[in-house]
Amino acid sequence: MIEIHALSRAYAGAGTAPRQVFERLSLTVARGEYVAIVGASGIGKSTLLNLIAGLDRPDSGTVVVDGVDLATCDDDALTELRRNRMGFVFQAFHVLPYLSVAANVALPLALQRRHGPDADARVAAMLGRVCLGGRGDARPAELSGGELQRVAIARALVHRPAVVLADEPTGNLDPASARQAIGLLRDAVKRDGATGIIATHSRAAAASADRVLKLTADGLREHAAGEDHGDDVD
Repeated sequence: MIEIHALSRAYAGAGTAPRQVFERLSLTVARGEYVAIVGASGIGKSTLLNLIAGLDRPDSGTVVVDGVDLATCDDDALTELRRNRMGFVFQAFHVLPYLSVAANVALPLALQRRHGPDADARVAAMLGRVCLGGRGDARPAELSGGELQRVAIARALVHRPAVVLADEPTGNLDPASARQAIGLLRDAVKRDGATGIIATHSRAAAASADRVLKLTADGLREHAAGEDHGDDVD
């Protein structure tokens, strides 16, 4: 479960007043729930995901992830929480260029010291699910942008995390691959009773969610059916 209460975050500008990203924002996402957050570019969707993942710190308010109040965690505890309980699909992939595709996907398992045939089988199965079976020995430089995104999705899900966060997970995918990727993310949340949040501009991606919330300058609100997402791409 993710519980956010009265969350505020502002960034200082060069020689200007701080820019308030959001103020006193609250949100609860239950186990087994898959939520999409939409909104215009620059409104703070990525910032919100980074705060939930403990990659950024709020100015005020609380973030509780899987029963852990992030404010009580030092950097080591946050790293352990992300390693063991979270899967994150970054907009910029963050696939390591010096590792093979299989080794990239296996990273969450390796960090948990899970090696051997069972780990190898899980990696192979996940690569098959993202249509990269047989590409495990390839290097990231040999893959297209869409394939790299699929590697990132496989890596985020391979250790069956309790919390799945995805920042524009379909931004580099063709429509067919995007549908498959969103299906993988949703199925992982539902199968494992995880908590899932995606930030997206895609109507198709948002349509797969249990709830769609729109982030605006005034905070989060339920997104009405048929309403523009803000900077829609499809």
